[in-house]
Amino acid sequence: MIYKPALLIIDVQAGAFQNPLFIYDSDKLLSNIKELISWAHISKIPVILTQHNGKSGTSTSKTSPGWVLHPTLPLIAQDVKIEKNYPDSFQDTELESHLIRLGVNQLIVAGIQSEICVDATCRRAFSLGYDVILVKDGHSTTASSSLNADQIILHHNNVLQNWFVSLTDTQSIIMSVPK
Repeated sequence: MIYKPALLIIDVQAGAFQNPLFIYDSDKLLSNIKELISWAHISKIPVILTQHNGKSGTSTSKTSPGWVLHPTLPLIAQDVKIEKNYPDSFQDTELESHLIRLGVNQLIVAGIQSEICVDATCRRAFSLGYDVILVKDGHSTTASSSLNADQIILHHNNVLQNWFVSLTDTQSIIMSVPK
């Protein structure tokens, strides 16, 4: 099968980075995501970014300054931005119809938060028939009351890899030639 990929960046919004302790290893995450976006642009791979409309009063609510995509992302005019209200980036959005118009059959996924929006979107993409590549060092989260963030990320990499995604790292992606 010949793959036509797109890079899907989930919810990398300024509000998630306001408190540097919120997102685990936030500097490295942001660096990896910027590298992935630059690689996609050079490789002529479509870049799609989601923005979550967070609950009122949160740092990513649409009325908050933190709702905007992180200002250091190297975006270009052709990059597509999709607002969403649910963890699943496909639910009640134009994502699937946009991917169909582009002829995309493979998604390279990175973003925030591993156990919520990244997980829900990877599972849905798989169920819709997409070949899903999860960038294992390209998604992150915050600690919960029972697990630290590193444990959550590792757990979701393992669970998703067993059924829904192929795992790779940022350097392997950017060193690859698009299929």
